[in-house]
Amino acid sequence: MKRRDFLKKSAGAGLAAGAALSLGGYDKLWTPKSDFAKYDLVAVMGGTPEAMFDLGIQELGGMGAFVQKGQKVLVKPNIGWDVIPELAANTNPGLVARIVEHCFKAGAKEVYVFDHTCDNWVNCYKNSGIEKAAKSAGAKIVPGNSENYYQQIEIPGGVRLKSAKVHELLLETDVFINVPVLKDHNSTRMTACLKNMMGVVWDRGFWHSNNLNQCIADYALYEKKPALNVIDCYNVMVKNGPQGVSKEDVVQMKSQIITTDWVAGDAAAAKMLGVETEIVEYISIAHRMGLGNMKLESLNIQRLKM
Repeated sequence: MKRRDFLKKSAGAGLAAGAALSLGGYDKLWTPKSDFAKYDLVAVMGGTPEAMFDLGIQELGGMGAFVQKGQKVLVKPNIGWDVIPELAANTNPGLVARIVEHCFKAGAKEVYVFDHTCDNWVNCYKNSGIEKAAKSAGAKIVPGNSENYYQQIEIPGGVRLKSAKVHELLLETDVFINVPVLKDHNSTRMTACLKNMMGVVWDRGFWHSNNLNQCIADYALYEKKPALNVIDCYNVMVKNGPQGVSKEDVVQMKSQIITTDWVAGDAAAAKMLGVETEIVEYISIAHRMGLGNMKLESLNIQRLKM
């Protein structure tokens, strides 16, 4: 399935969505709908990251379907690298800010943003643009650079990964929203939802030396799973990932995938990257372990073109 086919415009839905945006702006989309279709995955194409999220989340019932009044929310983007947003090594800052805004509109008491970065965390947070964007939307920025922030958890049923130290925010917040960026990766061929969890753990060196793909799938057994996954496919690093070398590595796809099933989300993201799902080993492993569904043809998918 080619990207253009996967994100092919659904005429009726696309026209209705466009009308909603043009008539009332995104403020009209904050209110949860009670009559929304039970989509497994929403794929949006052709708008800004902010506008695509405004449109896509409404198809899943609005943020109110995931965040309740008074709850504490963790929004976990990829902030791993000390590079500017245009290089697409990190999640788009505008998307992070918009998700934070939706959380507060849904009644969230507090929203936190963090990542266990690969480069210096202060520089990553600043130069990715995510710190400024998240703070401007009202979120609290928390570091992930010290082992003191992490607590030991057990992973029952893990094949290789049987325990891990996870950031305390993951344990303390009520709702967890996973916001990876889709990109090429030199170890696993690609990274999106499932692999983004390497940014919530401290001891990820163990993963690399003990069957990385199996460890990624094993972690998905942990009970504290994302309530929502939002894959940033606006600017996509198609080679030299995960850090990238230059803007020549990046293709502007202007797309976004929103789903409650992170295996399905990664399967769809692989298609966008032009990679057969079976080649991304951790997706196939997670599917076989019953952690989600990579068989896109069996899912109820809403495709929207802006």
